[in-house]
Amino acid sequence: MASGTSSISLPLEPFDRAESPLIDTHIHLDSYSPADQESIASALGKGKVRSVITVSMDLPSCRRNLELSRIYGDTIRPAFGYHPEQPLPSPNETEELLRWMEGHVNDMVAVGEVGLPYYARLEAESAGHSWDNAPYIELLEKFVAFAKKHDKPIILHAVYEDADTACGLLEAYGIARAHFHWFKGSCDTLNRMAANGYHISFTPDILYEEEIRDIARMYPPQLVMTETDGPWPFEGPLQGQTTRPEMTALVAAAWARLQGISEQEGRWLLHRNAARLYGL
Repeated sequence: MASGTSSISLPLEPFDRAESPLIDTHIHLDSYSPADQESIASALGKGKVRSVITVSMDLPSCRRNLELSRIYGDTIRPAFGYHPEQPLPSPNETEELLRWMEGHVNDMVAVGEVGLPYYARLEAESAGHSWDNAPYIELLEKFVAFAKKHDKPIILHAVYEDADTACGLLEAYGIARAHFHWFKGSCDTLNRMAANGYHISFTPDILYEEEIRDIARMYPPQLVMTETDGPWPFEGPLQGQTTRPEMTALVAAAWARLQGISEQEGRWLLHRNAARLYGL
């Protein structure tokens, strides 16, 4: 981790539950082929994975995720937003998206995926180009305000120093239900997030990335969830495999081992955390 590891811990509740299914709290279902969408959706609720939260990239993505939720039922929970690692939308496009979200607020489980463009900014600056983050912060604030107005969780793409900027906005608006997906950052930022009760989620790279494993050892178990960020591909033992929600079982097993608890207990905790945050 960026500034070493420390221990952030809360006592675990007594455990006496049977094996739980899991929730993939961050997947781009609309980005899969139609055949894979059908295959993934048909497997939900029948075994390892209870449901998925499918996040959106832009307005067409929002519309497709809404369509998928209507086709396949409540195992598919859509989140609506604008992914920050792409060119900014025009003011008219932003207003169109927010109006559409207002009209479909009862269809959405969360605002997302939204955040700040850490990787695009890094690439631009590495190439010697100037970068102005202010318009991206302004856009994120619009989504934070929307989440506050409608009492929705918000799903954030905000890593390293961008997470501190995002935390400042969340704190200013009094947002408690925040989900930093695939988080990477310093101990100071993690402490700030944990103190605010913000959730994070782990992808299959918990199997082989030591930075992620360090975070998994230290973040409060009551604030942790599973995700895949599919169809993003993974390395290590998953090299060459199509990313599917069932891979959350590997995430849960790896996290449980790092916590020194049984896989059964880990699955129950991870499922409970996601179900509570998203009201599932």
